[in-house]
This record gives sequence, structure tokens and C-alpha cells, in this order.
Amino acid sequence: MFKHLLVPTDGAALSEASVLMAVNLAKECGAPITGIHVIPEFHLLTYDTGMLADTRPEYAQHARTRAEQYLAFIKRAATQAGVLCDTTWAVSDHPYEAIINAAQKQHCDLIVMASHGRRGVQGILLGSETQKVLTHSRIPVLVYRNH
Repeated sequence: MFKHLLVPTDGAALSEASVLMAVNLAKECGAPITGIHVIPEFHLLTYDTGMLADTRPEYAQHARTRAEQYLAFIKRAATQAGVLCDTTWAVSDHPYEAIINAAQKQHCDLIVMASHGRRGVQGILLGSETQKVLTHSRIPVLVYRNH
């Protein structure tokens, strides 16, 4: 059915649940997965208060460490299930673009990602990377919601 899955993660519990579901799907299909985490660019004006206390190099190191932790979760889940797994990260202020580009570059035929289900003002202000991937991707997207 599917030959290669791309699995984005932001490290949230819902994202980890989608990873586990994606690993199970990949196992059923006999497909490898590629995990990806997108790191936001460093900005002095930001919604991520952790950036305010860091210099650019400190932020970059902190972000890479966090990405490695998130991606290690995917790698462990895949290894335990006997699924081949590769991981990558990207730096972008537009995670949806980085996700779609990674899926194309890795020749993935399915993107599996979580949706936090933000609605109303919160959804408008924070946006939905999942919605943007759905809107812009030519590769099928499977959205995991735990509601």
C-alpha cells in the first residue's frame, strides 16, 4: 500500500501518539519511516520565550538537542516495532513547507501527522501546520486526532 511514510513531530504528547500509530501502519505496510522535526528560525521577537534568554548559538544548540530528543522517540518506537527508520530536522519559519519538502526529497508517499484541533481565535492566531500541509501537499496526508 504505502512505501515510505514521513512522520513530523513537535514533541507533544499528541504528536507522540501519532508517531506510534504511524509506526504501526508502517509495520503493517512493510514501509520505512522518516521522522522530521522542524526548528523555528531564531528571532528576537518571538512567541517562544526560550529564545529571549538565548543568543543565536545557544538557541541553535538548545533547539538541536530538543530535536534529537523528539527524533529519538521516533527511532526507538520504530526499532521496537522492527520498522526501518531514518530521522532528519530542518530549520524554517514555515514548518509546513519544510515537511512537504522533506516528504518530496525522501520520496515519501504518505505524511502522517497529528492535529491539535485548535479552533476559534487560538486556531487563527497559532495557525495549523497540519491544515497548511493538507492544503499545500500533493502527497496524501493522514491526520491523527485523539479526540
